[in-house]
Amino acid sequence: MSFGKNLKHLRRMCGEITQEALAEKLKVSRQTVSKWELDESTPEMDKAIELCGLFNCSLDNLFREEMGVCDDAYTNLRVETVPGFRYVKHAVISNDPEGDAINWVFNVARDNGVEHPQVIGWDFPYVSLEQINVYHMHGYEAAWILPEGVTPEGVEIKEQKAHKYAAIHIPEPFKNPFVVIPNAYKTLMEYMSINGLKHTDKDVIPCFETDGDSMDVYIACV
Repeated sequence: MSFGKNLKHLRRMCGEITQEALAEKLKVSRQTVSKWELDESTPEMDKAIELCGLFNCSLDNLFREEMGVCDDAYTNLRVETVPGFRYVKHAVISNDPEGDAINWVFNVARDNGVEHPQVIGWDFPYVSLEQINVYHMHGYEAAWILPEGVTPEGVEIKEQKAHKYAAIHIPEPFKNPFVVIPNAYKTLMEYMSINGLKHTDKDVIPCFETDGDSMDVYIACV
């Protein structure tokens, strides 16, 4: 673990705040912040407490954890307003729920003349312990974002208004998916906490990920 690496990670999470800007807030020199990040020195207790207040974290977070362990796996950490959209969705509980749900969505899109649909997905939580532990089944829900002028028949069409999301880009999500993707959600929740954002599920899809060779993960916030 490294205090310096943690501090650098927190600066990145807080809108890419510079060493100079952080030094000004703490009333220390930029060289002092640089030495902290190089682990050549550590802050006095009063400055450490100020850092905790600034970044909304604990002393344990700062000095004992490895907060930025997966930083290299992600780019373009941001807050954006996702425009309103119409969509159809499908939930599956199976041994391969993500593949089954996405295949259903692609089939519906092709039936409506769309070969390259915009697809998003998220975990479907309503799975029993028996399904998980005995049958090794999990749940996933996929949705097709409907293009303008396309209205498929025989399926329920839902609509979401424009909403604010915290988002992060994963260039290679399937290189180590069982580590990288869950940690993307963890990183976003940390980013939201540091920047005073709260997760919401009111009238919106609370979180989702895009489908493709690369991936963007979104968490609805207020």
